[in-house]
Amino acid sequence: MINDLPSPMTARRNTQAPNAPADRSTDAVGRLIAELERKYLWWEPVGGEPHSECRIIAQAMNFGTFDDIRHLERTLGPERLAEVMGQAEPGWISDRSWEFWRGRLSRVLERAMPEEAPRRSFRGEAL
Repeated sequence: MINDLPSPMTARRNTQAPNAPADRSTDAVGRLIAELERKYLWWEPVGGEPHSECRIIAQAMNFGTFDDIRHLERTLGPERLAEVMGQAEPGWISDRSWEFWRGRLSRVLERAMPEEAPRRSFRGEAL
């Protein structure tokens, strides 16, 4: 049930920059991030830098199983998941997953979430 999510006050707040490399610490969050990275990011990071925590979480939000979703909610909390949605780059979260998370998080956080996932934009004169 969605109501058993941690409250925004108890949810872990991530203090690192949105696209900074993931913290590979030994705590529950670090272990979850490492597990999700192994499971959902099958390509090598660009430029030799590790994948960012935000990218790893977004990938799991997009492709994760229901068990992964529940684990994300319990471990990271709704505030952090909403932050990831706000920091997601175009293509990170599909429209279908975006709608799922938008509905789920807006309900528990009692605030509106963006209607659509980020989109790439192209300048008309360049085409």
